[in-house]
Amino acid sequence: MKIAIGQDSHRIDYENKGKKLLLGGVKFDEEYSLNGNSDADVVLHSITNAVSGITCKNILGKVSDEMCKNGITDSEEYLKEALKYLKEQIIHVSISIECKVPKITPKIEEMRKNIARILNISEKHVGITATTGEGLTEFGKGNGINVFACITVD
Repeated sequence: MKIAIGQDSHRIDYENKGKKLLLGGVKFDEEYSLNGNSDADVVLHSITNAVSGITCKNILGKVSDEMCKNGITDSEEYLKEALKYLKEQIIHVSISIECKVPKITPKIEEMRKNIARILNISEKHVGITATTGEGLTEFGKGNGINVFACITVD
């Protein structure tokens, strides 16, 4: 059994009205998005980094930058690329999201379902929690979103 942690954060872009906010592959109805070359899905990026922690094959960075240059900006594709190197089976993923906005709770079940689909595991093995951190960080003040993901593989 192995356990790995992945993390990612992006600044909120309140000016870009043409880009949709995606978290866990789920569209949010907000009038803002996250800064990034890709769709900037911090939830999928954190899971991708956790998978890289198991496989020792970094996807976010050089590999994802090359994918972006080729027009692939969907973070689900980065996660799928990371999963190609994973020999073990993911048995659980736990995700912690820190942000002031958007409200995460109304979308948790949809996010769990989508992440379970991507990882090919049961929804009951995808846990998601959210916090504002009492406004102590830039994320809790509404300037960005920070996500930690922990995966367990066997």
